[in-house]
Amino acid sequence: MSIAIKFENISKQYRLGTIGTGTLSHDLNRWWHLVRGKEDPYLKIGQENDRSKKAESEYVWALKDVSFDINKGDVVGIIGKNGAGKSTLLKILSRITRPTTGDIKAQGRIASLLEVGTGFHPEMTGRENIYLNGAIMGMTKQEITKKLDEIVDFAGVEKYIDTPAKRYSSGMVVRLGFAIAAHLEPEILVVDEVLAVGDAEFQKKAIGKMKDVSKGEGRTVLFVSHNMASIKQLCTRGVVLGNEKVEFKGTQTEAITYYQSSNKTNNYFEHTGNISEAPGNNDIRILKFSVLPLHGDVISISSGICFELTFYNRRNNINLDATFELKTVDEQAVFHNGPLITTNKDSKEGIYKVTGKIEPNILNAGAYKFNLIFGENQRILLYKIDDFLQFEILNEAKGSNTMVSPGILKLNNPYEVDFQNLHVK
Repeated sequence: MSIAIKFENISKQYRLGTIGTGTLSHDLNRWWHLVRGKEDPYLKIGQENDRSKKAESEYVWALKDVSFDINKGDVVGIIGKNGAGKSTLLKILSRITRPTTGDIKAQGRIASLLEVGTGFHPEMTGRENIYLNGAIMGMTKQEITKKLDEIVDFAGVEKYIDTPAKRYSSGMVVRLGFAIAAHLEPEILVVDEVLAVGDAEFQKKAIGKMKDVSKGEGRTVLFVSHNMASIKQLCTRGVVLGNEKVEFKGTQTEAITYYQSSNKTNNYFEHTGNISEAPGNNDIRILKFSVLPLHGDVISISSGICFELTFYNRRNNINLDATFELKTVDEQAVFHNGPLITTNKDSKEGIYKVTGKIEPNILNAGAYKFNLIFGENQRILLYKIDDFLQFEILNEAKGSNTMVSPGILKLNNPYEVDFQNLHVK
């Protein structure tokens, strides 16, 4: 099978801080190494791109020596935590930014949908932006015109096609942007998790179109998403990025399994040390969060769970709230709620503790994760952290989770059975 994309030792380094300030000494140092035939000193330094830690260097590596091949017609899911370099890799492939070192060889035209509004001129109408994007891809006006009605119909923006793009909502921009990228016959389609902005119906429609593009037309698709269900449904292959490198390559199922197993965290967190170094920001600092069995020693279907959050608040005189968002590791929402901690704008600087519970025989076996959201009056965001704790609910009846019934709920015998013996003549 022919290779559509070849990534060869791709590395990308960024400089932290204000660009353009204090760079003269760095440039002189780089020049001095160059004239002496020595390696660029700033390619040797830098630290991993871990946003949870304070930077110790002016430089960070977003990617480091990334190499892998993608075959023609493959649909590849790029998986990894925030900051793993997924979007950076796609931007390099789309020629939005250049790699610090390495090279990418791609066969055919590339159409990209990376961020809301990418490639759109706000003053131009939707129709004009279609022609603009097609021209950028090297298509003639006649070729674009043949696809115009199909693009507009798929995006569902016919009523607004002659309205300037600056009047569009983010969802309309995403719909039209995806329609353009998918219908202008690129050999390679690159889609970042920007589709999350669209509604559920359009996401389903977009995934169906990407399937058609890959299977029916033999085109190559790269898809970045945190939604493992979408990766499993759409992709045939998976690449896991972590610590700026490729950690795993395989089928989409193997990649998802590797990612989920390697990123499991303990069901208990407690910060020790200075409060200012705890996870959070200037308003909120998380000191402790635990997920434990409500009954017994092991979290299982019949044990239920209790969760306890302790955090430090610095905002005075507001209606403070804490929201718990429970999801499966496939990004299916279980619930999203939490208490309004203070109701009379009487919050105080200090430590608050919130506890909650889920009764036994409600949640099915499987892996789950908690996102934490703190706000003012449940309207103004103070701080949010995703995937803070991940835990697993065991199916004690089967002894393992290899045979888990589908669904999120696992209700304990909610049925009644009645039988009448009737003699039909």
